[in-house]
Amino acid sequence: MKPVAIFRLFPIEGPGYFVTFLDSHYIPWKLIKIDTGEDFPHSPEQFSGLAFMGGAMSANDNLPWIATALALIRQAVRQNIPVLGHCLGGQLMSKALGGLVSRSTVKEIGWGKVSVEDNPIAREWFDDLSDFESFHWHGEIFTLPDGATRLLSSKFCENQAFAMGIHLGMQCHVEMTEEMVKTWYEVGAGEIANSSGPAVQSLEAVQKDLANRLSSLNVVARHLYAKWISRLPGLG
Repeated sequence: MKPVAIFRLFPIEGPGYFVTFLDSHYIPWKLIKIDTGEDFPHSPEQFSGLAFMGGAMSANDNLPWIATALALIRQAVRQNIPVLGHCLGGQLMSKALGGLVSRSTVKEIGWGKVSVEDNPIAREWFDDLSDFESFHWHGEIFTLPDGATRLLSSKFCENQAFAMGIHLGMQCHVEMTEEMVKTWYEVGAGEIANSSGPAVQSLEAVQKDLANRLSSLNVVARHLYAKWISRLPGLG
């Protein structure tokens, strides 16, 4: 089958557990490092799916690659090539499909519970799961594009995930690994020091029972990723 294209938009926000999952299912993938100047493909047709990771920038920033990313997402959706977005990736998906990205009144950094919505589409993605603890690092939020269904919400963020047919956009981070958590807190120490609020966690708090928290998050990620790859053309 064709590989999954994974777009890294910021050096420390790589695919994490997502590639562990793909490898365990023998699904080929290609990492495209937009942060080092690599170009987006002209067309999504050479890939079975597109996955966009997170980043410290905004989907509203005047960066040369933003418009290209939005166009590629729209083209993939038109051609029924599954798209997956993590945090900034989810925001790019929302914006590409007609939603809005704006600054949140509450910054979320660290662990926080998200609730699964009570609708048939959410049940298709999450089955009987009602809530789980996810990882967060965002100061912006997105609205739902027309035709999208909310899958997840949290106390401080109404739209934590949406689905539009075979496409899945998330505000939260289900791809986390222990190394990523520690690196983000090291690199982002200044941001944390200058941030406050009910959803910003200290390094000590975020590392409490870290291994078990990540193991539980991996279970959720495996479930979501399995649903997403089942839509990939050529699987099996």
